[in-house]
Amino acid sequence: MIKEAIILAGGLGTRLRTVVSDLPKCMAPVAGKPFIYFVVEHLLSQGINSIIFSVGYKSNLLINYINEQYPLLNKQFSIEAEPLGTGGAVKLACSLATAKTVLIVNGDTLFKTDIENLYAWHDSCNADCTMALKPMQDFNRYGVVEMNHDHAIVSFKEKQFYKSGLINGGVYVLQVAVFLQEVWPQHFSFEKDYLEKYVDKRKMVGIVQDTYFIDIGIPEDYERAQKELGVRI
Repeated sequence: MIKEAIILAGGLGTRLRTVVSDLPKCMAPVAGKPFIYFVVEHLLSQGINSIIFSVGYKSNLLINYINEQYPLLNKQFSIEAEPLGTGGAVKLACSLATAKTVLIVNGDTLFKTDIENLYAWHDSCNADCTMALKPMQDFNRYGVVEMNHDHAIVSFKEKQFYKSGLINGGVYVLQVAVFLQEVWPQHFSFEKDYLEKYVDKRKMVGIVQDTYFIDIGIPEDYERAQKELGVRI
């Protein structure tokens, strides 16, 4: 079972400035709590017992909150001195990982994945990276991930309107050593420069999990989170 997670929590939340004050995106208040509270609570409920928080913008706000809210949690903070992109953030955080395999999630997205099931699939496939995929209908905010009959990821389609499709839910199981053996620039995108460019070079598989999903990156979904997560506390 996977026990260690990385939460990417360095986002600026630029698109939320109209509804949220100057805060890291994952610290935006939702139903009376910082959004990251819901992310951490889900991970803990799924058996994760060690978390690396990848932080950057106004990191002291998140660090102080996590230390106060979770004083006994086994935690580390991977601090970006400057924005490194999602790939650079993952690389820096992975350098602190103690496990061979880590779970990676976004601090501004809650995807209530079954982590035991996700890891079991990753292990059975002997994959380098496994992605949790969320089925969606009538959307244009996300691109689509395509798999073959063996559940291997074969392509990533650009954002446009789709009647239905599988989206990248931003939850990954990653083999740390395999990822770190590549020569990466200091600043790069995990999605564009790793997932998309290495889809034919590394064993990447997907698993569909049709569970609760919310991404607070835009004001409309941020407001939706207020209602939906407010009844889940």
